[in-house]
Amino acid sequence: MEDRNFNYIKDLTRYQRQQTSTVQIGKVPIGSDYPIRIQSMTDTDSKDTDATVEQIIRIIKAGADYVRVTVKGINDAENLRNIKRELVARGYETPLIADIHFNPKLAEIAAKYISKIRINPGNFYDKRARFEHHLYTDDEYKEELERIEELFIPFLEVLRETNTALRIGANQGSLSDRIMSRYGDTPAGISESVMEYLRICKKVDYTNVVISIKSSNTRMMVYTVRLLNKRMRLEDMEFPLHLGVTEAGEGEDGRIKSAVGIGALLADGIGDTIRVSLTEAPEKEIPVARKMIDHIKTYQNHQPIKAPLFAQTNPFEYERRSVRPVMNMGGKQVPVVVADLRNRTLSEVLPLRGKQIPEYFLQKDHIVDLEGNSYPILDLEEYLFGGSHWGQMKFIRTNKMEFDRFMSENPEIITKLKQTRKTVLMLESFNKNPHAELRAFFMTLESHIWKVPVIILRSYKESRLEDLQIKAAVDLGGLLIDGYGDGVCITNEGDNITFTDLKDLSFSILQASRMRVTKTEFISCPGCGRTLFDLHETTKKIKAHFKHLSHLKIGVMGCVVNGPGEMGDVDYGFVGAGPGKVNLYKGQSLKKRQIPYENAVHELETLIRENGDWKEPEEQH
Repeated sequence: MEDRNFNYIKDLTRYQRQQTSTVQIGKVPIGSDYPIRIQSMTDTDSKDTDATVEQIIRIIKAGADYVRVTVKGINDAENLRNIKRELVARGYETPLIADIHFNPKLAEIAAKYISKIRINPGNFYDKRARFEHHLYTDDEYKEELERIEELFIPFLEVLRETNTALRIGANQGSLSDRIMSRYGDTPAGISESVMEYLRICKKVDYTNVVISIKSSNTRMMVYTVRLLNKRMRLEDMEFPLHLGVTEAGEGEDGRIKSAVGIGALLADGIGDTIRVSLTEAPEKEIPVARKMIDHIKTYQNHQPIKAPLFAQTNPFEYERRSVRPVMNMGGKQVPVVVADLRNRTLSEVLPLRGKQIPEYFLQKDHIVDLEGNSYPILDLEEYLFGGSHWGQMKFIRTNKMEFDRFMSENPEIITKLKQTRKTVLMLESFNKNPHAELRAFFMTLESHIWKVPVIILRSYKESRLEDLQIKAAVDLGGLLIDGYGDGVCITNEGDNITFTDLKDLSFSILQASRMRVTKTEFISCPGCGRTLFDLHETTKKIKAHFKHLSHLKIGVMGCVVNGPGEMGDVDYGFVGAGPGKVNLYKGQSLKKRQIPYENAVHELETLIRENGDWKEPEEQH
């Protein structure tokens, strides 16, 4: 029966940290019952000992358990000795991780000085895909795997001798030709690229391994980690998992996108360490990660949740819940935003709408549309027995516990909800684990084949906007990624968070979960020692110049290591190519090489114009 339910975790209705093996990283173990660890990465030149040490100390003081350092060449690898020595002299023993691409020799040097090596299976022994569409025969594929094994086993012996842990970190944007030719950059391909290496580790009993799978696409990242999790368990592996959304960006977009992707997995008990990749100073990532983990802890020891598990959707690929359309909700429509008016009137807030305009507004016990039409919000009792709203458009506000109780006493509601054409449910949860309870409610709807649209309603009492953004994105992200929900309504008690903040948050969560695009999507990396220009300032500049192009996704990448690949689904890309030089892409295709940095924003606009994607910004009044 297990496969029928696609189970990638033990129980979809109960929050429990997934059991993983323990991996020793320096003096800070990870996995099993240890706390979820937090890490970040330096963006200094790793040959500059002083600057790197100072930044590492800032990251440690912010609360990091581990710090990752870029290793580009032999000099960087050898300088890890000096960085480590200086940190220890100053009383800091936080484990360091070396980030290695392309060159296994660097990993062997780094292993002598630090606690963990991160390698990318897509470019460590394999060459990263050149998209040459070479078709591998079974024999050729097997030969390549044997070649990798020959090279990889001696490297694992080096790690064993130096007592160094390993992270096998796959990125959607940097898979090998071999994987791309057989699987493409699908969840199956990305997870297989990791499994190939894990099987070798298992074969020689090297167990000090952590795994990560990252993508700038939250859906892809969540589905792939779930699939890897299932496949590992089918092959008796329990390695700890590192979670992160690559190129999440900066500001609130970066925070919300990270919380949607990481939160969807943490809510299922998956994840032993996390990194929030923001295009900001690395120490700013730590408090955001801490807030995610603290929020997930509130899910613990929740009331039991029941669900008919046979009605679960496929958790490894996107499938929108099938819904009968009611007005502009359900069917093929994008999810709507219902904004909470609180104590204001529609005429007061309409001038504040900005570009992201909600379709509906919550006004006490009514829903109001943009034309001012009002629709009642009923409870279950009023809906079934009231009668006065028969034949009219209406909303029912309820939660799973109340609904289950009411349904067992009044089974006729099953028939009525099946037949209705003018009813929308507003679902909320008062369980400590809203993610699982709301998911269980959707399973109940599926099992009864109720096609009624659902607005997911979440109420908070937050005084700080960042706290609200993270909690709401964690609670709702996994549901939306699974295609649940025909609208979102977020309410908050507290005076510091405005109507516009709340409304924009709903739009941002829908965009981060890829359910609805309403603004330009900027996919920008957090920067590292490979970055070839001031990434933070450049990202701000590009955002300001192109933010009106809400139909586009634009990538801003510091270097060519993951840049071109991680921009897999962007429309245009801006990638560091050398000191003071930038390459410009349209999709995966390189269009302009070695542009001087100071001309690059203008040249990107020209490229967008040449391809007919430019729109003039509207004048601001």
